[in-house]
Amino acid sequence: MMRIKSILYMKRNKISMDFDSTMSRKDVQEYATKLVNEGYEVWIVTSRCATEPALAKGWWWVEKQNQELYDVAELVGIPRERIQFTEHVDKIEFLEGKNFIFHLDDDPDELWAIIRSGDPCKPVNVEHFEWLETCKEILKKCK
Repeated sequence: MMRIKSILYMKRNKISMDFDSTMSRKDVQEYATKLVNEGYEVWIVTSRCATEPALAKGWWWVEKQNQELYDVAELVGIPRERIQFTEHVDKIEFLEGKNFIFHLDDDPDELWAIIRSGDPCKPVNVEHFEWLETCKEILKKCK
C-alpha cells in the first residue's frame, strides 16, 4: 500500500522538448538549461531517425545531424538516455502515460495529437510569442 501511495503523490518533474526549430534555438537552450539546473528531468523527443537505423538505410547525413543534437543536449545537461527518436511517429506515442508536464514543439500537428490523446501533458507552441510565459505558468500550477 505504501508504494502505491508514494507513486500517486510523486511530484511530476518531466518536461519534453522537440529539437528542430525548438531546442535548436538558443533561447530554448537557455530555458532548458535553467530547468535542468532546477532539477527538472528534461527530455528531447524528436521525430528524427536514430543514427544506427538511418545509417543502415544509407542515410549518411543523419550521423552529422544527430551529432549536432547530441552536442546541444550535452551543453544543456540532458543525458543521451533522455533523447528519444520517434522515427517520424507522432511524439504522443512516446509521451503518453509517462507523466510529462508539457511538451514544447513548433509542429502544430504534434501539438494537436497531444491534445486529442487526452494525456495530461500540456502542448506548448514555441512559435507563440508567449511560449516562455506559458511554460512558466504550467510549472507554477504543478507545484
